[in-house]
Amino acid sequence: MALTLEQIRADVADVLGEDPADIPGDENLVDYGLDSVRIMTLVERWRREHGTEVTFVDLAEKPAIEQWAPLLGARA
Repeated sequence: MALTLEQIRADVADVLGEDPADIPGDENLVDYGLDSVRIMTLVERWRREHGTEVTFVDLAEKPAIEQWAPLLGARA
């Protein structure tokens, strides 16, 4: 099952303990508290639940939802 932008935002909000509405699509998520442990949590979740092959480095280099979407094959 392919990821959607909404699912990416919801998963990021979940690991940050925030409301999805408070997570911007175009801003650096590190500024919102996303750290390496949380990125790895997302990588593992998306591999397990969606079969993605994204790596920690892929996500850490560009920590914004809009930049992750193409890497994760997300649909709008």
